[in-house]
Amino acid sequence: MNETILSLIKNSYGFDPAESRHHFVVEIPRGGDAPIKISEHLSWDDETGSSSVSSGTTQDGQIRVILARLKWDAIADETRTQFNLRLKRLAKKSGAWRVGPNLIRRDLGKELVLLAWAIEDADPALIPTTIVNWNGLVPEERWWLYTQTAAATGHGINDRGRGWRKAVRYALTENPVQGNADTLLPEYFQRASGGPSWNLFTEPAVNEETKEPSEEEPKTL
Repeated sequence: MNETILSLIKNSYGFDPAESRHHFVVEIPRGGDAPIKISEHLSWDDETGSSSVSSGTTQDGQIRVILARLKWDAIADETRTQFNLRLKRLAKKSGAWRVGPNLIRRDLGKELVLLAWAIEDADPALIPTTIVNWNGLVPEERWWLYTQTAAATGHGINDRGRGWRKAVRYALTENPVQGNADTLLPEYFQRASGGPSWNLFTEPAVNEETKEPSEEEPKTL
């Protein structure tokens, strides 16, 4: 690996291509008003790094969300703090948000995108409530919500404000946490998941060639 690639990994939020090449990239422009783009990458090259970012239909490198700088600034400190606490428990080096591409391990990336989806079209005044509700979900609940939403309306541009994305916004911005996702999620999620008996840890079928196993993500029952 060249020095640039090694530096990206060293300063990442727990991304280790030896563990999993599936990761997310948070692109933070130098300009203070430019939006932040978060993309999901299924592959990694030791010489060139992440796969190319795409706004098309390809899954590898697809932009999952474009977030206004004002809203990113409102969640940057909280996500940095929470993710570094998680990384510390895994005996991994802390990360920090820097100008340019920021690599983030796939489990934390899913949780970050879920939060960004919730606030992308929300009133900025609701962001503190959204953060409280997001913190009220355990990681497995966040992964489940991300997986379901990404499968239905996961395109960063074309699916904005539709279906599950819209429901995520309502769920996390307007409902106070009362214990777990069963009380947090509106009726929309329960209907989409097959009724009141929806299983938090059930994920849709995935391509085994692209998804790698992880001890930190819930197993499909």
